[in-house]
Amino acid sequence: MTLQYLIDENVNPVYPNQIRLREPGIAIKVVGESGTPPKSTLDPEIMCWCENNNFILVTNNRTSMPVNSAEHIAVNRHVPGIFILNPNLSIGENIEELIIVALASEDGELSRQNSLFTLTLKIGYFYSQLRIANYNTAKINP
Repeated sequence: MTLQYLIDENVNPVYPNQIRLREPGIAIKVVGESGTPPKSTLDPEIMCWCENNNFILVTNNRTSMPVNSAEHIAVNRHVPGIFILNPNLSIGENIEELIIVALASEDGELSRQNSLFTLTLKIGYFYSQLRIANYNTAKINP
């Protein structure tokens, strides 16, 4: 299954709008949209939804999300991934990172990784607490 993003309700709406505009093939939903958890859903419930629907959560929540993620994993649950937007990058740079990761990822590559990612580097790279991966942009345009 290809990478899919669920955008947290507190993330600026420019993120899903621009990703949909630039790369319409990327599956992206926003909390509160039809078929997603309603707005004000607690983080643990959102992680369960992501687990059940194989979506990676995109959030700017640096405070409770790492704790909730650890608790989720501690009870033998999983989450395909959580991408935390980097406040040191511009909105455009964060969007570019999300697009590159989506386009460069192999089907199922992040499934069951239980990884918390922070978008931190320039085009083609992202940092994970578990590993550092270099995504060659040549994979995007074979």
